[in-house]
Amino acid sequence: MNGLENGAGNGAGDHAAHDQGPGSGHVPVMLDRVLELLVPAAEAVAGRAPVYLDATLGMGGHAEAMLRAVPALRLIGLDRDTTALERSARRLAPFGDRVTLEHAVYDEIPSVLRRHRVRAVDAVLFDLGVSSPQLDEADRGFAYSYDAPLDMRMDRTQSLTAAEVVNGYPPAELARILREYGEERFAQRIAAAIVRERERAPLESTRRLADLVRTSIPAATRRTGGNPAKRTFQALRIEVNAELDTWRRALPAALDALPVGGRVVVLSYHSLEDRITKQVLAAQAADTTPPELPVPLPEHEPRFRLLTRGAEVASDEETTTNPRAGSVRMRAAERVREAT
Repeated sequence: MNGLENGAGNGAGDHAAHDQGPGSGHVPVMLDRVLELLVPAAEAVAGRAPVYLDATLGMGGHAEAMLRAVPALRLIGLDRDTTALERSARRLAPFGDRVTLEHAVYDEIPSVLRRHRVRAVDAVLFDLGVSSPQLDEADRGFAYSYDAPLDMRMDRTQSLTAAEVVNGYPPAELARILREYGEERFAQRIAAAIVRERERAPLESTRRLADLVRTSIPAATRRTGGNPAKRTFQALRIEVNAELDTWRRALPAALDALPVGGRVVVLSYHSLEDRITKQVLAAQAADTTPPELPVPLPEHEPRFRLLTRGAEVASDEETTTNPRAGSVRMRAAERVREAT
């Protein structure tokens, strides 16, 4: 699809949700609220076409809704998953040269914008986590409910897989990943069991790993809290895809690309991502005038204002029809001052 330039005619999206296309029975997570927050920022742009950056395009559900809501809108859609890009390209084809899609991770925002000579984006969406196709296609290895190769790569062009982490990382590093990324209190026990098992034969399937985790956890704990492998699989996915380190770089980069009046919306699905989001947005919305001074200094006034009170969650109605929306946390902010 065509390149894009401010003022000119001209990848993981519906994550943890999410939309399989028209008639699928699914809609993107918190779609109405996303539109309520982002459409005004796009409609307020004068003198050029507004630009919407969907940094996690997925199946393109949010992007399609934004393009329909704002007829002059231009889209830059990123995704690290080439399968998602192919599907969203078909979905968004009717919008022609209003759409620019890139195979890129969302911390590559600055280079993508430079490449397309885009000076500013007016609305940004991050829908973090794993998309429905990634969860539902057994061979991707994201889900413990299927027996599949231990893969978990969002971008299948990269080399590191979950199997390489499980079979190659030192015991202490495995335990650290499970503890920090999975918030797993039995990280040491699970890591030790993995090391014992891989000495007999490499761990290569999701079912074998899920069974191993289950037997490593005390029986009393196994009876509550859902599948005991959930936290281990989350930790491995975060490690394979470098999700937290990428997110720490990506959100500030997106904020830097917003002009005054530009807005960002973030949909997170676990506490670690949401914590980073909260900290970054809070810092941008704070007055940094030294406390000993009697009046605020203009150059220290907040650069952003928060558009949500804390983290918003999906409605009971949405989580009933779409259980994957049950863990979403939404935060949003608007730029109110240029950087100095």
